[in-house]
Amino acid sequence: METNKPDTVNEPQADYGMYSYADYLTWQFEEVVELIRGKIFKKAAAAPKRLHQKVSGELNYRLTGFLKGQKCQVYAAPFDVRFPKGSKEDHKIHDVVQPDICVICDPEKLDDRGCIGAPDLIVEILSQGNSKTELQYKFKLYESHGVREYWIIHPEHQDLLIYTLVDGKYVPSRLLTSGDVVESTVLEGFTLDLEEFFKDIE
Repeated sequence: METNKPDTVNEPQADYGMYSYADYLTWQFEEVVELIRGKIFKKAAAAPKRLHQKVSGELNYRLTGFLKGQKCQVYAAPFDVRFPKGSKEDHKIHDVVQPDICVICDPEKLDDRGCIGAPDLIVEILSQGNSKTELQYKFKLYESHGVREYWIIHPEHQDLLIYTLVDGKYVPSRLLTSGDVVESTVLEGFTLDLEEFFKDIE
C-alpha cells in the first residue's frame, strides 16, 4: 500500500499542512519528526548533546520520585503527545509532538501509543535542534489546547522560563536562574532549587 510519506523533511512555511497522525504512523525517517498543524518539523538530526540528556534525565528522575504513588505520571521523549481538535480519529489529528518531558494527571488521556489530549505540564529543553519557529508553533499549540504549565530550560545558560495558563492565555514568569527555587503551580509541593540542580549536572 502506498503511504503518504514526504520525500524530505522541512520546516513549515504555511499555517496548515496536509499530514495527519495516520500518515505519521507510516513514516520511517532517520530523524525524529513532529507534526504541528499538519506540517512536519524535524528535531535534531544527531542525538541530543550530553548536557541536554543530563538535564532531561535528572529532572525526569526528580519528577518520577515526587509523583510516586500519585495519579500523575511523568514521561520522557520519545513519547507521542497527540492534540485532537474535535475528532480523535488518527486521520483527523494534525498535531503530534514529542516533548522532552511531560506530566499527565488524567489517566483517561493515556493509551498504548502515548497521550491524547493536553498534558498538565510540558518541559522543553533547548538544544541546537530547536528552531525559533518550532518554539513559536509549540507555544501557540500548548496554549490553545490548555497545557497548564510549560517550562523552557536552557541547559547552557542554566536558566528556566515558565509559562502558566491563566484564563486561556500564558503568563510568563521572570527568567529563573541560579539562586531561584522554582515552584510548580500544577504539581503542588514540587520545588526545584536551580543552583543545586545544575551543580549536579555539570
